[in-house]
Amino acid sequence: MEKEFLDKNEWGLILGGSTGLGLATAKKLAMHGMNIIVVHRNRKSELNEIIEDFEKIKALGVRFLSYNIDLLKPEKQEEVILEIKKEIGQGRIKTLVHSIAKGNLKPMINADYTLKNDDFHLTLEAMAISLYDWVKATFEAQLFAEDTRIISFTSEGNTKAWKNYAAVSAAKVALEAISRSIALEFAPYGIRANCLQPGAVDTQSLRMIPGHEQIIEHSIKRNPFNRITTPQDVANAVYLLCKDEASWINGCVIPVNGGEHIS
Repeated sequence: MEKEFLDKNEWGLILGGSTGLGLATAKKLAMHGMNIIVVHRNRKSELNEIIEDFEKIKALGVRFLSYNIDLLKPEKQEEVILEIKKEIGQGRIKTLVHSIAKGNLKPMINADYTLKNDDFHLTLEAMAISLYDWVKATFEAQLFAEDTRIISFTSEGNTKAWKNYAAVSAAKVALEAISRSIALEFAPYGIRANCLQPGAVDTQSLRMIPGHEQIIEHSIKRNPFNRITTPQDVANAVYLLCKDEASWINGCVIPVNGGEHIS
């Protein structure tokens, strides 16, 4: 296996990297020699399994840092950025991956509870605006490499209406808009930004969506390969976007679903 990032003192900063797409991405980049920083938010009851996964990443022979904080709080973000700068020394962040899945999945019309204005704000802050916050803070700390890749995850809900998905759908649209603007305004500093749009992936986040079983079944039927997308499929695409040969890909929303979107 080619380890093109080995001994370059390059780092991947994964926001929300303890499970799902973020964790798979951390493992994939580490396999190719990239040092890894995971910023996540998990309860104590979840930590044993998470620590096991982190140990597997360390066993790949890369440096590894993790911070279990509320990564949406500005003061915590500032603390972690300063700590990262101290820990990596002359190292630089080659890629920043935004994999934060924190949003409200509520119906717009329901006798018991409905989506409120505050639910939109929370979801947009967590799943969209936080991308800009972290990119800006990392840039201002002069931690980015000369050629940096910013990668975030959107979904087909960016254009389709799903029940209970309104707040997340709005956040995904905002995330794509922010990513495009980063691609434009940060380009003079060697920063490329793209969104990946996976097909349905059986993660904790998907299982929180009411009727997720039907989403998976529908995706399998639509997919030319008759299977759903895996976290590894998405991590492979992130890795490809981090390679030198992908330097001219910027400002895009790229489907990673085996062709599911064409049928």
